[in-house]
Formats: sequence, C-alpha cells, structure tokens
Amino acid sequence: MSHPRGPLSQLRRGHEELVLELLRKHGPLSRGELGKHCGLSRTTLYDILAELVSSGAVVAASQQDGPRGRGRPAETLTLNPDAGQAIGIDFARRGLHVAAVNLAHEIVGTASEPHAAGLPWEQRAELAWRLVRTLTGGGLELGALSAIGVGVVGPVGPPLDPEAEAEAHAENDPASGPEDEVPHPVQLLLRERFGVPVLLDNNTRLAALGESIWGAAAGGQDVLYLRLSHGVGGGLVVGGSLHRGAYGLSGEFGHITVDQDGAPCDCGGTGCLETVASIRAVLESYRAAGGRAEDVPELVKATRAGDAPALAVLAEVGAAIGHVLAAVCNAIGPSVIVIGGELAETGAALIEPIERALGAQVMPVSRHRVSLRRATLGEVAGALGGIALVLHESPLLSRYPAGPDLAPGLLRQEDPMNQSRHVTARGAATDGRTAKEGS
Repeated sequence: MSHPRGPLSQLRRGHEELVLELLRKHGPLSRGELGKHCGLSRTTLYDILAELVSSGAVVAASQQDGPRGRGRPAETLTLNPDAGQAIGIDFARRGLHVAAVNLAHEIVGTASEPHAAGLPWEQRAELAWRLVRTLTGGGLELGALSAIGVGVVGPVGPPLDPEAEAEAHAENDPASGPEDEVPHPVQLLLRERFGVPVLLDNNTRLAALGESIWGAAAGGQDVLYLRLSHGVGGGLVVGGSLHRGAYGLSGEFGHITVDQDGAPCDCGGTGCLETVASIRAVLESYRAAGGRAEDVPELVKATRAGDAPALAVLAEVGAAIGHVLAAVCNAIGPSVIVIGGELAETGAALIEPIERALGAQVMPVSRHRVSLRRATLGEVAGALGGIALVLHESPLLSRYPAGPDLAPGLLRQEDPMNQSRHVTARGAATDGRTAKEGS
C-alpha cells in the first residue's frame, strides 16, 4: 500500500487513511455507511476500498460482526487484524529487535535475537526478515505495510528522500547523489526484502521516542533518556518534540568527557562517559577490583548479594553518569530522566549514586522537579520508536522530518506505570508507583 510521492498520490493516501480511521473508530461498516461518514464520491470510495481489500488491509466481516436486519444483510467491511501496517527494527550492536503493529495500531508481536558484534549487514537484514516472519506465528500479512522504521548505532544524517533512495536502489549506486542522501546499506537491503520505504534514525533516539510515547515518560514534554548498554547514548524530548539536532547528532551523551586523563574512546575522544559506563567498561572495572563476572546478569547477581567491589564500582560509575546528566539538566531543563539499557538492571546500586549526583549538582531551584525513572519497555524500545517514526502521529514528532506518504492518525499515549523518583537536595528519592522495569 505504498505509493509514489506527488499531490495525487498524497491525496489518495489521505483517502485511504480516512477510510481506515473510520473502521478503527466504528468497527465493521457497510460501503453505504462508509460513504455517509467519509463524504467521498461513490466512485472514489469504491476504488479506495478495492485497493484496500486487494492489499489485505480490509476484509469482509463475518456475519456476526455486522449489523443485522431484514433480508440479506449488506456486506460489511472491517480492518484485517492480521495485516501489518508498520514494522520497527532496532539493529543494536550485538542483537536485533523487531516489533509490528496492525492497522488498529495494536502491537501484534515483538521478537529479539542476539548476534555477534560486527555481523555483516546482509546477514542482519536476513535475520530481520526471519524475525518479522515469526511474529504472530508467521501469520502477519505484509500487504498493508506502509514503511519500516529502523534504528542503527551511531550518528544518522538527514533523512533520505524516498525517491532518491529508490533511484539509488535501482541504479545500485548509493554514492550517486549528494553526501547527505547516501542511503545506509540496511535501507537498500530491507527495501529489497519488503518493497517499502525504510526510515532510518539512531536507535537510542528511537528508544527515547518509544519510552516517551508508551513507556516510563509517557506524556512527558521534556524528557532526557539515557541507555547504558554496549554503547552509551540517549535522546531528548524538548518542548514536546523529539530533538534530532542539525546533523542527527543529538543525544550523544556517551561522548561527554568525564575524565580528561581517561581511556581513549572509539569516537576519537578521551575519557568519554562511554569509556566508564558501557557494559565492557563496567565489567572490566569490576574484574580489576577483584570481582568475577562475564556478563551483566552475573554483575546483577553479585550486586544483589551485596558484593563490595560490585557496589563500589557501580557507585563510581553512577557518580560519573549523574555528573553528565546534571550538566544536561542544567542546560535543557527536563522534568523526567529515564535510565534504560542492560546496566539499569543493577537497580539501586547504580540509580542511587546517580540520584546523589543529581541532588548535589542540579540547580537547587529545579532539582526537586526532576523525576528519575527506570525504563519500562525493555529491549524493544528502539523498535517501538521505529514504529512511531513510521506512523508519525505522536505530537512528539510534530517538528520532526516526516516519512514518505504518511498521514496523521491516532497513536495513543498512556499514563506512565513505572517507578518514579524525585530528586531532593540531599540526593534522596521519593518512590511513586512501581511496575515492571526493563532495559
């Protein structure tokens, strides 16, 4: 159900979204009832419906789903619950996470699978295809797919115009256009696989978007999100809008210097937060202090057992994280800080030192207004953010580059159901409601 760009195709897409929205709102409707609600001419409506039925987006309702009356009832149409409209994929450093929503904007499935670092993009794209096909037991219909939202590690430049992407794909020459229009390899691979436009952004920024719509910061207008994983990064929601930055570099908190004489960073800098707060850095520090842990679960186990070296390392790491977050808070003024990623699973051993640093370094006038929370969406946050990017319906994206042929609709925001802590002058915290916490 993807169309070329242009005034007529945009108009047609708008008509399709109008019909789909009526079916979302009212449930099964006959063609006559749809005509009364939408105001389109009979010819236009029937043409749109034929396309939607052909793509699998709309199906005939079973007899019990439709209105009853005398004689032979008019055929009613309804959304196909198995038709996938949007897919989100997070290509993390060492794993792949996918999520899909149907035409009712309900999440119909998520899936994840780890892989070795440095896996070639061809194999990652193949893995993504396989994982998507496993959603809902392989019954997900892709005929109604409009686009795919993808998160990747590292800076992502300006969005590629879909026509330029298609042209580069057809000519198999990604370098044929301007530098800022060169598609990422995975965009070409996924477009070939799925046959729809592929929207790309930084995966931690998409995780920030996911947490701000469905997760720990749902409804927040000014949010700072930090992911502590194999890399360290995040995202900002400022004034109710996801902030991307002039060159797609917003949210690179992991490359703020915390130790001028520290270790070299992969970015080319020295003593960046990522050199002390990434999974590898934390595990190395713990082992250097005499601890034994090969991965984060083992570190979490040691922490819960009260292991002194583990608690000491996390206290130092938390202080460094809090120092960076406090500086960003004083510059941006968020009301909510969300901590995600695997290292957040260490819980209070890491969160409380962060709170203490915030309490000491955030300006007194605002420190009691900052709520520190654990992320709630887990490892699929970035994939869900990719879906939000495709649907382009959240107010958080009102100033964000729009995707191809995407009309506004009804992405719903929910109240946060998570652990919330408000920073005080002494670095203590008051607990709010508690719910499932993830990475």
